[in-house]
Amino acid sequence: MAMDEQGINVEAIIAVEVAVALPERQWLIVAQVAEGATVQEALAQIDVEQRCPGFAVDLSRIGIFGQRCSPERVLQAGDRIELYRPLHADPKTIRRELAKLEARRKT
Repeated sequence: MAMDEQGINVEAIIAVEVAVALPERQWLIVAQVAEGATVQEALAQIDVEQRCPGFAVDLSRIGIFGQRCSPERVLQAGDRIELYRPLHADPKTIRRELAKLEARRKT
């Protein structure tokens, strides 16, 4: 078992990233968490809301590498936790409206 100078088992620590994006600003936080930590535990440890002013964590809008996941998911070394913000408009609705506008423009 490898220990650091403070006597902490360094083999039990993994590195993860947390990606947060607002329209005007993005953050990528690199953190060390205990092996076996869940997404929710890591987010609490990292204190994202303190580090990313203007962003509120919603545990129903999280993913790892673009795949939605549960807050109880156990992290693996190198995981990138992504925090998603609510959509203000449905992308399908926007595409339909743009198609209608384009069709009117052509006629």
